[in-house]
Amino acid sequence: MLLYIIWTIQILSALLLIVLILLHSPKGDGIAAIGGASQLFSSQKSAEKGLNKVTAIVSAVFFICTFLLGFGIIK
Repeated sequence: MLLYIIWTIQILSALLLIVLILLHSPKGDGIAAIGGASQLFSSQKSAEKGLNKVTAIVSAVFFICTFLLGFGIIK
């Protein structure tokens, strides 16, 4: 049962990581301008800072799940 939970968390974090990376803006507004997400925060700096934090947390969760499943710690 725990194996399925870890797989689910890994798949969800992978999908969320794809979306978060696409929301990052390299120099312009990027894909964040499509849905008005660039105006979600008061300034662009706080938006990038928030996206960086969330992306780092989600990538850490994805890495931990991959580590647990890859080395067979959870069976």
